[in-house]
Amino acid sequence: MKVTREEMIENQLIKKGICDLEVLQAMREIDRALFIPDEMKEFAYEDRPLNIGNGQTISQPFIVAYMAQELKLKPEDVILEIGTGCGYNAAIMANIVKHVYSIEVIEWLEEYACENLEKAGIKNVTTRYGDGFKGWPDKAPFDAISLTAAPPSIPEPLKKQLKTGGRLLAPVGTFRQQLRLLERTGDDTFIENRLLMVSFVPMTGEAQK
Repeated sequence: MKVTREEMIENQLIKKGICDLEVLQAMREIDRALFIPDEMKEFAYEDRPLNIGNGQTISQPFIVAYMAQELKLKPEDVILEIGTGCGYNAAIMANIVKHVYSIEVIEWLEEYACENLEKAGIKNVTTRYGDGFKGWPDKAPFDAISLTAAPPSIPEPLKKQLKTGGRLLAPVGTFRQQLRLLERTGDDTFIENRLLMVSFVPMTGEAQK
């Protein structure tokens, strides 16, 4: 039976502990169906990742909401995202924050994300094609950094582009990863918390060297 968007909110998010009202509102307002191919739209609100072509996927709704909630996003925040994908995660964050800068290493996917963000009417996301390992130095520092591809360890350049008090969330590992949340407490000091076990595509490029 086809799942509705409100059923997605109630059963996949609220009942599983998503309680941030701004995140829930963003998940209601940003239509996941706009970020997937036409042939997948009937599955848009199901509790699973979906194939968007060439081995790429859109994340499970719960994971998108959970990551946004853990970052504790605020309206004045400027965010860096590594791994634009289809643009859905950036759109959710953009519904809450001032601006999202997002880097995608696959050229066709960056173009696809731009098309999707335009369809969704999202104006406060700037995307760029390239390797996200070194971040976006000329827009740093960032209030939060979100990685949607998994590096073997968190790249040092990204940690340096985080504001003091800022939060960085990344899946870390190889085949199966753990979400790690870093909070920068000083020039060279961080607090790390280990969260859910997850499964993301590996971060390619310089992260693998």
